[in-house]
Amino acid sequence: MKLAVVGATGLVGGVILKVLEEGRYLKNTDIHQFIPVASQASVGKEIAFNTTTYKVMGITEAIAMKPDVAIFSAGADTSKQWAKEFASAGITVIDNSSAWRTHDEVPLVVPEVNPHTIKPGDKIIANPNCSTIQLALVIAPLHRKFGIRRLVISTYQSVTGSGLIGLNQLRYERLNIFTGHPRAYPHCIDLNLIPHGGIFLDNDYTSEEMKLVNETRKILEDNTIQITATVVRVPVYIGHSESVNIEFKRNFDLNEAKMIIANTSGIVVVDDPSASRYPMPMDAEGKDEVFVGRIRRDDSHPRALNMWIVADNLRKGAATNAVQIAALLNKVSY
Repeated sequence: MKLAVVGATGLVGGVILKVLEEGRYLKNTDIHQFIPVASQASVGKEIAFNTTTYKVMGITEAIAMKPDVAIFSAGADTSKQWAKEFASAGITVIDNSSAWRTHDEVPLVVPEVNPHTIKPGDKIIANPNCSTIQLALVIAPLHRKFGIRRLVISTYQSVTGSGLIGLNQLRYERLNIFTGHPRAYPHCIDLNLIPHGGIFLDNDYTSEEMKLVNETRKILEDNTIQITATVVRVPVYIGHSESVNIEFKRNFDLNEAKMIIANTSGIVVVDDPSASRYPMPMDAEGKDEVFVGRIRRDDSHPRALNMWIVADNLRKGAATNAVQIAALLNKVSY
């Protein structure tokens, strides 16, 4: 595979390079040429990858290099402007932004859940929102078995979900430096919770909340699922957490539900409340797996289940999922 990473110098771009270097999904021998791409301000800078130093190139130069696959992690505006240019040149784009997720003709993929939605000829493949990825991985097998009628989701999202600007705001606030720096949030995030993710829409939900609604339905291929969500930004550097209540269409056995979750690839169950063992962001950081705990029947409803889901939003929530999609494409002979 001849692989380009667009946004290679950014926060998620750096994690993509790290995941690639680890070789868990794509071996080093699978990548016969690596092409780092970034904005004009970064062109010519040197970047290390697999013990080799590369010079960052611009987007038009990268298109001329004709990579087989380009992983985009440079924001929605860049993706809207350039993804189709890459696709027209015969390059398959894996896009980590929100630009293409709701387009009917673009597959929205969690490799463990719906790899079948990638069809021959697809040149743009969307990576879901970080919170959606960890949710979909856990609930997809439960939906297949019991049928999901309704989801009530509350997320507790780390500042890296807002990129480097969110990370730096928390860092500066913890150093008591409040002025002179760009801000991701309208309020102080340190020692605080902000029930505001993205922009507020006409229905009084935020864009981050509606991503959970629309993307989950698309990935599970079921628009009948009733979904409501509340997104909260929390003063945590890395790791998104979710409290999820699931109402099923059919009766379920709690032990069977736990077994289904535990046997799903990419999931680790951490669920021993008597020993104070449950998933936490600090334990998920740097890991590719999605962690699930506090699995319990909802005593207020005979067909409902509660659980707590945690994952590293920069890895499985972004970089790792994108690299896993690239690994799926690598099964094709270039």
